[in-house]
Amino acid sequence: MPVLVSCEYATCAVPEAYRELFHGAEEKVTSPEGWDPGALNLAQGFAMRFRTPLVHGLHTRLLIDLDAADEARWSRFSQKIPEAGRLKLVDREGAAYRASLRQRITEDLRRHPALLHLMVRTAAIAEGSVVLETFADAGLGDSLAAAWRNQLLVLGLDVSHQKRVTGSALAAELGATFPAERYGLLRIKVAQAFFLEGRPWRWELLKKALCDSLTAVTAEG
Repeated sequence: MPVLVSCEYATCAVPEAYRELFHGAEEKVTSPEGWDPGALNLAQGFAMRFRTPLVHGLHTRLLIDLDAADEARWSRFSQKIPEAGRLKLVDREGAAYRASLRQRITEDLRRHPALLHLMVRTAAIAEGSVVLETFADAGLGDSLAAAWRNQLLVLGLDVSHQKRVTGSALAAELGATFPAERYGLLRIKVAQAFFLEGRPWRWELLKKALCDSLTAVTAEG
């Protein structure tokens, strides 16, 4: 089964044109408030393993949140941008990102009977935790998450599967666009302590375990 990997909060970069907007708040931008530390590294690991291009955000989520919609896109910093400027950001970054994903999904489903779309995040959750999230009408996503969780439990990881998760505008849009029986949408959230502190597993060891176990799951699919 082919895999599409995306990472919405991959970086804390700020475009030159918006540097003044964050003047004095650089520590906020580079903190986990501005991005998901380790998420891009993990997403790159999955993309390399499955030999698939990686779709990822280019700038801090404090500029525009690629997983949100309407007013929820904007942070307390980006709310200061005039409406015309925010509309340009939506077109240039938000809409372009979603269009890129839709194009990839459409092409993969044209060529294959099914597809796993893995959204990659890290989060400030309990140390050692790995959370697999699926959304409304998950279908294939639910079955893949359950199989992956079983693989990870055998390895001794603290992994849970949360179903019918809400709050992701991106997942809601994609889930409503593509058939749940062929399009498996799944989001992984990994505790940031793995990346930032190497606890309770070394980061590279965790990455290998995640990639190996997902390879086994998709080989069976």
